[in-house]
Amino acid sequence: MPADSSVLSEASGLDALSSGGKAAMARALAQLERAPRAAATLGLLDEAWAGARAEVLGLTGPPGVGKSTLLRALIARFREAGLSVGVIAVDPSSRRSGGALLGDRVRLQSDPEDEGLFVRSMAARDRLGGLADLTAAAMVLMRAVYDRVVVETVGVGQSETEIAGVADSVVFCVQPGSGDSLQFMKAGIVEIPDIAVVTKADLGRPAERAVSDLRAAMALVPAGAGRWSVPVLPVSATERSGMDDLIEALAAHAAHLRGEGRLTARRAAQARGWLADGLRARFGSWGLERAGPLELAPGQSPFKRLAELAERLEAGVG
Repeated sequence: MPADSSVLSEASGLDALSSGGKAAMARALAQLERAPRAAATLGLLDEAWAGARAEVLGLTGPPGVGKSTLLRALIARFREAGLSVGVIAVDPSSRRSGGALLGDRVRLQSDPEDEGLFVRSMAARDRLGGLADLTAAAMVLMRAVYDRVVVETVGVGQSETEIAGVADSVVFCVQPGSGDSLQFMKAGIVEIPDIAVVTKADLGRPAERAVSDLRAAMALVPAGAGRWSVPVLPVSATERSGMDDLIEALAAHAAHLRGEGRLTARRAAQARGWLADGLRARFGSWGLERAGPLELAPGQSPFKRLAELAERLEAGVG
């Protein structure tokens, strides 16, 4: 039996993935990277899409802002609350190997014995939007298994907007005295965050100024009926100050999304985006034009739909 087939047989269904611990998730992600279009891979993704359970948090912001420190603090809070956590840490790519440059153990110092915490590093490669190519599919697998999923982006500044395409709640981080608040207002990402955080809030007056600047930036976002009001929170992850407010804000935004079908609508819009990205990557603008409307039926998996459209387009090319 081919090696890929044996991997698939060991983690061929969502039940096996959910009960198999870290080893099963590692095998499934490895298979996703090796054979993303295989029938068994698509079947597992379809099951995971239908079995979503986690809230998905996106953590983004410029390099050096302290995202990983904040992530460690969030993981600690989630685990203390008895919640299982899956983490996708998108790192810069190694020029030699093309793999993730930092690595999850160095970055987050996760406990290998903690079965309730799974961390996976992914290389951004040549993506400018802050995410790796397979982030969405990996997130869908983790979302069906863990209570919380956190995606931490590579940290490339102004082009980090793709995170809104995978996360339910986006946390944008800036640090005091860096000029990030001004860039935040200029860069066209003012509508991306659901929560804005000023890290290193223990720095005093510079942190207060950054909070003020961010609140001014958020005032630029047009208000609308039923629109979420983005909170701006000072947080010091090293001193654990402000963490209660951040946890409460995340819970409040999750409750907001559950109201009036907002979460369903957000995830459906994300799925349409993944479908368009997948077609564009494989067939270019020609494929998008020939594919026609990319609407998905309620509950329909974007992965299965992409495979169907790709098969049709490939037949047309031949």
